[in-house]
This record gives sequence, structure tokens and C-alpha cells, in this order.
Amino acid sequence: QVQLVESGGGLVQAGGSLRLSCAFSGRTFSKYAMGWFRQAPGKEREFVAGIGWRGVSQYYADSVKGRFTISRENAKNTAFLQMNSLKPEDAAVYYCAADVLGSGSYYQANYKYWGQGTQVTVSS
Repeated sequence: QVQLVESGGGLVQAGGSLRLSCAFSGRTFSKYAMGWFRQAPGKEREFVAGIGWRGVSQYYADSVKGRFTISRENAKNTAFLQMNSLKPEDAAVYYCAADVLGSGSYYQANYKYWGQGTQVTVSS
């Protein structure tokens, strides 16, 4: 059974940066695409970024392109989301998710395993 644990959330001022981590265990990490999603209060969960299992394909929501970077380190069984130039509208609970042999697409139903989330708060 895959387990995902997010960390790195917190409170940051607008314009600041945070780096989220997603620790993966239970299966072979290198065979899984990883995605980051977020959910703000009163809104539906939305795709943020994804990286394919080979680490080659990467996808981003238009709202974060140029500011966020997804990456993975197979040796550490960990995926990352580097978030720069944060805006108040980026505030949400951020979730990582895993999709076996996936491309890192935006389609939430592809992701079978999900973490519990980490809160990101951005003050204006």
C-alpha cells in the first residue's frame, strides 16, 4: 500500500517562497507519476502540477506556470513542489498524489493514492 506524507507548508508573505515535500513509501517510487493538487475553502480541488514516472513530462496549471516547479528525487522517494512568488490566491491545502506509470496529468481520477495534505497560507 502506498503512503504519501506531505510537509513544508506554512505561513508566508505574498511574494515569498515555500518548498513542499511528499514522502512516498510502500511501493517502487520510480514507477509512479506524482501530482500536486490544492483545495481552497469553498472551492473544488484543482490540479497544480504533475511529473511523469520517468521524470520527463511535466505539466502545470496556467495559474502557477513560471512560479512553481515540480521535481522528484527517486533516490529519496520524494517529490517536491517549489513555490515562488506566492500570491494570496495560492493559499490552500496542498495534496500530493501518485499514479502508477502515469504521465503526471491533470486528471484527478488517474491518481489512486493521496496524502493528507499540508496547509499553505499566504498573507497579503
